[in-house]
Amino acid sequence: MKQYPEPTVGATIINSEGKVLLCKSHKWGNRYVIPGGHIELGETMEEALKREVFEETGLTVKDIRMLGINESIFHPTFHEKKHFIFINFLCRAEETNVRLNDESQSYVWADLRDIEHYDLQQFTRALLLLLRDQSDTNNKTEIFYNYGQETV
Repeated sequence: MKQYPEPTVGATIINSEGKVLLCKSHKWGNRYVIPGGHIELGETMEEALKREVFEETGLTVKDIRMLGINESIFHPTFHEKKHFIFINFLCRAEETNVRLNDESQSYVWADLRDIEHYDLQQFTRALLLLLRDQSDTNNKTEIFYNYGQETV
């Protein structure tokens, strides 16, 4: 049986106060990550993003645009040996009442200016720091590739 990289979507969700949603996940060593998951066969990336966000948080997102692409090959902090292709999006949620499923144990709406004070998974930290630093210099968001990449 052949094994392939798993394409996944991730949502950097910004609320009306400009804060980003972080979810603490046992799957990533009890660190904070952004919500997301696998793209199912026949599903677009945007459909997968909306479905995963709703399943994991109960939130409905809009204003979706691509933010970054990265991969994780057998990362030591993930609870299984997997090769992921992360396709991350920036989006907005008007509501802030999060209803977590069993994939996360807690959540916080964090100010990007304080992001280094959270115990973030490596790729999440790198993505959010790039987003914060770029938003400090201009309003146009570029697509980030291979942010936080490390050899395992």
